[in-house]
Amino acid sequence: MGPVIGIFVVLHFLGMAALLGGWLAIRLGAPRGLSVLVWGARAQLVIGVVLVGLLEMAQADLNMAKIGVKLAVALGAVACAEIAGARDRKGNPAPVLVDVAAGLAVINVLVAVLWRTGS
Repeated sequence: MGPVIGIFVVLHFLGMAALLGGWLAIRLGAPRGLSVLVWGARAQLVIGVVLVGLLEMAQADLNMAKIGVKLAVALGAVACAEIAGARDRKGNPAPVLVDVAAGLAVINVLVAVLWRTGS
């Protein structure tokens, strides 16, 4: 199970890289950065849920409060990305939502790294 979990962790990181890379591309004026950001946000959410399931199957000791916070933040990032994408397709760009989606992704990384339950 360890190698499978490792592969999904890498995929989770690649989703984050796509989300933040899409945000950077948008800020630098790339025309297709928003679709990368949206797909990165989707990947983060789906792969994160799969990872929790895999870790549960491996009987890992999980902090459900932390997972709940990360899920809520990820849902916010996906919602902002999806709404920004829909508005952009209608010709009404929403750069604030793009920035919020990227900011929520960074917050999720901070929660993942800094939230420690033991010492």
